[in-house]
Amino acid sequence: MVESTPTPPRRRKMGNLALIWHFASRYPGHIAMAALGLIFAAGATLAIPSGFRRVIDKGFIADGGDVSPYFHYLLMIVVVLALATALRFYFVSWLGERVVADVRAAVHRNLLTLAPRFFEENRPSEIASRLTADTSVIEQIVGTTVSVALRNILLALGGLIYLFTLAPKLTGLLLLGIPVVIVPIIVLGRRLRLMSRYSQDRIADVGAIIAETLSAMKIVQAFGQEDRESRRFGTAVDAAFLAARRRILVRAVMTSLVIGLVFGSVTLVMWQGAVDVASGRLSGGTIAAFVITGGLVAGALGALSEVYGDLLRGAGAAGRLAELLAELPDIAPPAVPTILPAVAEGRLSFDNVTFRYPTRPEIKALDDFTLTVSPGEMVAVVGPSGAGKSTLIQLAQRFYDPETGTVRVDGVPLREADPSAVRARIAMVPQETVIFAASARDNLRYGRWDANDADIWAAAEAANAAEFLRDLPQGLETFMGEGGARLSGGQRQRLAIARALLRNAPLLLLDEATSALDAESERLVQDALERLMVGRTTIVIAHRLATVRAADRIIVMDRGRIVEQGTHERLSLDSGLYARLARLQFDNIAD
Repeated sequence: MVESTPTPPRRRKMGNLALIWHFASRYPGHIAMAALGLIFAAGATLAIPSGFRRVIDKGFIADGGDVSPYFHYLLMIVVVLALATALRFYFVSWLGERVVADVRAAVHRNLLTLAPRFFEENRPSEIASRLTADTSVIEQIVGTTVSVALRNILLALGGLIYLFTLAPKLTGLLLLGIPVVIVPIIVLGRRLRLMSRYSQDRIADVGAIIAETLSAMKIVQAFGQEDRESRRFGTAVDAAFLAARRRILVRAVMTSLVIGLVFGSVTLVMWQGAVDVASGRLSGGTIAAFVITGGLVAGALGALSEVYGDLLRGAGAAGRLAELLAELPDIAPPAVPTILPAVAEGRLSFDNVTFRYPTRPEIKALDDFTLTVSPGEMVAVVGPSGAGKSTLIQLAQRFYDPETGTVRVDGVPLREADPSAVRARIAMVPQETVIFAASARDNLRYGRWDANDADIWAAAEAANAAEFLRDLPQGLETFMGEGGARLSGGQRQRLAIARALLRNAPLLLLDEATSALDAESERLVQDALERLMVGRTTIVIAHRLATVRAADRIIVMDRGRIVEQGTHERLSLDSGLYARLARLQFDNIAD
C-alpha cells in the first residue's frame, strides 16, 4: 500500500535511479548526442589551462614572440566549448522532458489497471502528487543533475590526469585531501537521503490537502470551516517547511565542509607550487595552468557534493514512482481467458457468493448470496442501507472478486473471463454521476467513443437530454466544467442515461439513479430509464420503492442475504421487511 511515510531504507537507495535509466535508454541516439556534447565541452574546458600555459610561457615570457597563434588557439577552444555546451543542453533537456512524459504515461497506464480497492486504501490526491511533484524532480535529475554530475566527473578525472603531467608532486599532495572530502559526503549523505524522502512525503501531504479542500469547497464554506481548513493546511505547510529546513541544513553543512576542505587543500598545494616557481623548478605558465586546472578540479568535486544531494532526491522520487509502477492489479484477466458467448444474452448469476470489502473485513457485505437474473428480466433490489445492494453491482462489473462462490455473466465465471470483455456487455447509471471536465460530446460518447453525432443526438432524445443540450452556449462542444458544474443534478443524470444508451449493452445496472432528484427531474429521468431498460436485462438498486413497482421481481436484502422476493403486490401483502418499508414510504407520501 502506498503511504505518505518514509519507506524502508532499501527503497531509498541510489539504485532507484535505475528506473530513470530504464526510460532514458529507449533513446540511445539522443543519449549519444548528449554524451558527445558533454565530452567535447569537458575537453574544451580542460584545454583552457593548456592554452593559458602556452600564452604565458611562449607568448609573454618569450622575447619578441608573436602571441596571436596562442590566442587563436584559445578562441578556438571557446568556440568548441560554446557549441558543445549548446549541443549538450538541448539533448539533455530533451531527454529530461521525454523521460518525465514517459514515466507519467507509464504510471497512469498502470493505475488504470488497478482495482478500486487500491484507491480506497491510497489517497488519489497523494498519487496525483507523485505524478506531478516527483516527476518534476526526475525532470531536474535527467535534464540537469546527471549532466552536471557527468561533466564534473570528467573534469575531475581529466583535470587530475593533466595535473600529474604538469606537476606530479603537487598533484600527489592534492590527492591526499580526497579521503578527507569523501568521508563527510558518505556520512552526511546517508542522513540527507532519509531527509529527502521525508521532505517529499510532506510536500505530497500539502498537495493532497489542496486537492481535497478545493474539491469540497462548497461544503467547507457551507459549514464555515474556512479557518479550520486554513489551519490544517498551515500545519501541513509548516511540516513541509521544517522537513525542508532540516534537509537544507544538512546539505549546507555538507557542501560547506566539502568546499572548505577542497579549496583549503588546493590553497596549501598552491603555496607549495609558489615555492617551486621561486626556486625555478616550475615555470610561470605551468603553475598558472596548475592553478586553473586545480580550481576546475576543486570546483568539480565541490559541485559533485551538491549533485549528490540532488541525486538522492531523485532516488527518493524514483522510488515513490516505482512503487506505483510495481503495483499489480488485484483483478486481472487469466492467461487464457474464456471467451464469452458470441450472442450476448445479458444473463447474470450469483452462486453462493460471500464477500467482504477489504476496508471492512469484519463485515460480510454478501453472505452466501444466490441470485439468477434471466435475460430481459427487470429485477429491483431493495433493503436498508448496508444490506449489500450496491455490492452486487461492484461484483457484477468485477471490481472485486468474492471470497467464495461464483459470479457469472452469460454463463461464464467472471474469474475465467477478461474483465474488459465482461464490462463491454454492461451499461451503468450510477447514483453519483461522473461528468468529466470535457465537452458535452466527449462526456456522451464515453459510452461508445466511435459514436457519431446522429447516434449521440438519438441517445440524448431518448434520455430527455436533447433540449437542455441544444440550449448550451456551444451545443455539444460546450465545456461541462469540473464535475459537470454547469449542469443541474437532473441534467447530469440524464446525460449519464444517454451515455448508457450509447453503450447499447445487454445488461443494465442502475444504482439509485433517481435518489437525489426533485419530482420534475425524477419524472424526466424515470421516463428516460424506462426507454433505456427496453430489451435489456436490468438490475435496479433503489431506496424509493415507488420506482420499482413495475419490476418483474423485487429482491429484498438485509445483512447480505435475500430475505424476501416477489412482485410489489405480493410483497406488500406480506408482513415482512418490504411491507414495512412500503408502509413507511407510502404513508409519508400520503401525509
